[in-house]
Amino acid sequence: MIGRLRGIILEKQPPQVLIEVNGVGYEVHMPMTCFYELPDLNQEAVIFTQFVVREDAQLLFGFNNKQERALFRELIKTNGVGPKLALAILSGMSAQQFVSAVEREEIATLIKLPGVGKKTAERLVVEMKDRFKGMSGDLFNPATLDVPLSSSAPTAAPEDDPESEAASALVALGYKPQEASRMVSKIARPGADCETLIREALRAAL
Repeated sequence: MIGRLRGIILEKQPPQVLIEVNGVGYEVHMPMTCFYELPDLNQEAVIFTQFVVREDAQLLFGFNNKQERALFRELIKTNGVGPKLALAILSGMSAQQFVSAVEREEIATLIKLPGVGKKTAERLVVEMKDRFKGMSGDLFNPATLDVPLSSSAPTAAPEDDPESEAASALVALGYKPQEASRMVSKIARPGADCETLIREALRAAL
């Protein structure tokens, strides 16, 4: 299993990054909350990964730390939650925010995420709340639950059409095309890059 990659970032196409390790390029799908924190192109990055094998594909999912990866692993164990939905959940809110929502049983917040209906949200609260008790690390410490999503400036390469790129990324995260376009159009403004538009569209959705 591939558990960690250290290499140079060649491409950033939200929510996917191409990282070169010893001459081999790995395509890694990352939650947008992790994607925002990646360094610039041609810079070195360390990504903790989860290898997922499906009937039609073999996929790598990446995270900035082991705790985020651990949360992803627990999410995909939940009935009705696959890797794509887990990626969307951790893109719509940070890992700390998700832990907080589960601990506080905020069903209304969870159902705003793409692909999460009321039954799935209730299942997440019931199953994940018990699992958090057996998990360790700062991510699962109640003292860190109110840590806000980082507002640091994203480091994306210039895009020819940031709005289209942002809408495409939202579709990849599970939103319907018309919904994604509407989300982006509501917060679009001159000079905003792709990552900024995605960040603000996801925040507005919650």
